[in-house]
Amino acid sequence: MEITDKIIKSHKFPIYFNKLKKIYEEEQKLRQEFYNKITPSDKAEFINGQIIMHSSAKNKHLLVSNFLSKILHFYVDDFDLGQVYVEKALISLQRNDYEPDLCFFKKEKSEKFTNETLLFPAPDLVVEILSKSTEKNDRGIKFVDYAFNRIPEYWIIDPDKETVEQYILWEKKYELFNKTTNGIIVCKQIDNLKLPARAVFDAKENQEFLKTIIKK
Repeated sequence: MEITDKIIKSHKFPIYFNKLKKIYEEEQKLRQEFYNKITPSDKAEFINGQIIMHSSAKNKHLLVSNFLSKILHFYVDDFDLGQVYVEKALISLQRNDYEPDLCFFKKEKSEKFTNETLLFPAPDLVVEILSKSTEKNDRGIKFVDYAFNRIPEYWIIDPDKETVEQYILWEKKYELFNKTTNGIIVCKQIDNLKLPARAVFDAKENQEFLKTIIKK
């Protein structure tokens, strides 16, 4: 039985309803204040009624982000597949707002964006790069919420273990499709993109793979 069914059937339903309504209204007010306060220099998220401010990233995190963004930007732009954003795109879902490390929107979505777009819809691919401060949310609320909002593909990258976990939405939940350090990643949302996992972690491998794309 769903939680909502239990609440509706309870004799305390009016009490629960009024309490939840008050909490929701207060949360929406705080969410609007969050939109009004954030600046382009902030890396901030709104999660379950709380504003989460992120600190600067370590070099290994930045390198992985840079390596992957080079590949995705070049490939997506070259084949005119849509739009790739790094960090600063605020993804506004039903309840929460996130700034993923990388995200990709297919062309049919990205063509609707304007120069003034600030709040973006659910992407087609989201990538989060783990750190000690973010891993709990990346594997917790984000994992559940991205699936709930039907984001079809989610990558979790561990720069310490040098692994890429690729999750695919199956019905309403993510299923692990691939976890690799040295293998090939076949992106489901970016047409025909097949990249070696090492190109995400190693500068030389990254350059070699970029050369193969250029030749095509």
